[in-house]
Amino acid sequence: MRIVIAGSSGYLGKPLMEALEAKGEGHDIVRLVRHRPDEENEILWDPYKEALDPQILDGVDVVVNLCGANVGGRRWNEAYKRRIASSRLIPTGVLAKAVAAAKVPVMVNGSAAGWYGDRADVEVDESTPAAADFLGRLCLKWESATAPAEESGARVVRLRTGHVLGPDSELLARFVPAWKWFLGGHFGNGRQYLPWISKRDWVAAAVTAIEDPALSGPVNMVGPNPVRNREFAKALGAVVHRPAPWPIPGWAVKIVAGEAAIELLRGAKIKPGVLQANDFQYQDETLFEALRYALPNH
Repeated sequence: MRIVIAGSSGYLGKPLMEALEAKGEGHDIVRLVRHRPDEENEILWDPYKEALDPQILDGVDVVVNLCGANVGGRRWNEAYKRRIASSRLIPTGVLAKAVAAAKVPVMVNGSAAGWYGDRADVEVDESTPAAADFLGRLCLKWESATAPAEESGARVVRLRTGHVLGPDSELLARFVPAWKWFLGGHFGNGRQYLPWISKRDWVAAAVTAIEDPALSGPVNMVGPNPVRNREFAKALGAVVHRPAPWPIPGWAVKIVAGEAAIELLRGAKIKPGVLQANDFQYQDETLFEALRYALPNH
């Protein structure tokens, strides 16, 4: 299977590429890169300047797109919100048009659990409409940008990813020092849900999305047992052997993170309906298991 990946050097793209290469089933991986190609399997592209030549995708079986600036990488202002949006919408649109022109049969595209916004205690699944906030509207545009590929007959999978917990998780890199200094605790009232999945389960699910013809449309890339923010705080405290008793007021989180605090102060109880319907087997079924995997030396 010949697979082209955009965003292969990122937090999720790199382990996905390594997993595909390690399978030893004849997967031929091609990377779309924006730097001068250093390796034989790299092809230069710049989606912000020009369309992708469909000939590059001749004979390709799957295109995977994981491009996008880090949502929690810095405080949001209007300029950074535009960067968050353009880094997703522009590459997706360019690739979807090239997939359509080259008649590539499969496109697997990033999306996010931000699709659901704040749903309080209501359980949601892949059929739930997008929220009306910034992230919900962005995810709707992001997924809609794959339309040319779908209209050409391609099987399009949209990965609605929650917080991915792995040994090099940026989220945990920010939280663990505070917990170790006995400053850990839940954010706001702690009742909001925090969608999570271990990185190894995310990679396995993404490989399934690439290889399984039964998967199409949105797929919730989250663990099977949703947790509230206060449960996350306690589980992380248990793994690093620290209590997490402190409620951290919403205003304090907003001072540190600005508008990006929405990722921590609001959430949805997301069901991985498609993965469960296709009998996906999780390695980390509980948050505690995922944290133990992500923090092996604690």
